[in-house]
Amino acid sequence: MIQATIFYFLAAMILIPALLVVGLKNVFHSALWLVMSLFGVAGIYAMLAADFLFAVQIIVYAGGIMVILLFVVLLSGRPSDWAQRQVNEKAWAAGLFSLFFVAVLGTTLSNWSLIPKLEEPKLSTGQLGTLLLTDMVVPFEVVGIVLVAALIGAIYFSNRKSS
Repeated sequence: MIQATIFYFLAAMILIPALLVVGLKNVFHSALWLVMSLFGVAGIYAMLAADFLFAVQIIVYAGGIMVILLFVVLLSGRPSDWAQRQVNEKAWAAGLFSLFFVAVLGTTLSNWSLIPKLEEPKLSTGQLGTLLLTDMVVPFEVVGIVLVAALIGAIYFSNRKSS
């Protein structure tokens, strides 16, 4: 009973801020609500006993969004520039695609069993670390190179604007 209550609380903590992210006009406020939603996802990982994913969610995603917020504040100028129109001429196409996606998702989910199957986690954090530094070392390093390239590109474009 308490697990179901916590789950529904975390689900609301994910969904309500996610709706506010796409509904608010202020970019800064949307980013703050996104951080709240990401904390809710971290709570779901904690409920699933996925300690590594919980820590990564908090550090990388929620922390990374806060760093992006700092860049927005420092590079975007006045707060009046943050409020932009959220709907454009392609909103109807996006709405139709969303309805199609919800229909496909609903059809898929209607075929699933809603009875949970409890199992012990098969992969520990130690095993995951060993896997990342042995068999998966090349993809792990490629992701690091891509992130460094993105950071260099962001620095280049932010310096080019101010010159």
